[in-house]
Amino acid sequence: MKRLDGRKPEELRPVVMKAGVLKRANGSALVKLGNTVALAGVYGPWSLFPKHRQDPEKAILNCRYNMLSFATTERNRPGPSRRSIEISKVTRDALEPALFLEEFPKTEISVYIEILQADAGTRTAGINAASIALADAGIPMKDLVTAIAVGKINGEYVIDLTGEEEKITECDLPIAFMPRNKKFTLLQMDGDLPSNEVEKIIELATKTCEKLYEKQKEALRNKWIKLIEE
Repeated sequence: MKRLDGRKPEELRPVVMKAGVLKRANGSALVKLGNTVALAGVYGPWSLFPKHRQDPEKAILNCRYNMLSFATTERNRPGPSRRSIEISKVTRDALEPALFLEEFPKTEISVYIEILQADAGTRTAGINAASIALADAGIPMKDLVTAIAVGKINGEYVIDLTGEEEKITECDLPIAFMPRNKKFTLLQMDGDLPSNEVEKIIELATKTCEKLYEKQKEALRNKWIKLIEE
């Protein structure tokens, strides 16, 4: 099966991952999956005020996902939307299991994700970028969190859907995964998929996440190699 953009079913779009792209953030990353571009910045941990919002046992992880108004061909209305609020929560839930938040009681760690350009897969691109940015900020982590979406078109599983493919897919299943201990931190489903196919599609997604995991680690290595050389 050849896809609309010529890729094979299990082939990723061109991937670019960079760490340390924002000078004023404690940690940052840029992730490009084809025409989808996500920029993440991490700030903190810093003291959380007012005090009634503090957790005496751990840091509060605050994630904000935002799609810029010029990210798609149709101008988006500025400001939070139901979708951005939902994806912000999903992102926080996907990242929290990887973090040692108990190391920073009474503080907040803020993660800002800006979608500069959108062609599907924005939540997974954002999670990938945020994970790199958290590691770049030096936040203690059990593992990086890697994310990708899988769909089904004409009876065949395909990974890393484009916007055009999202319109015709029978299902859209984004996952987030910690490869080291094989733990899922996000598993969503939009559409219909027989229960006997779920295991197959998840297996394909995890194999793809392992490829992206190597890209994430490479982005962090390249940042530190550059700093050493300077």
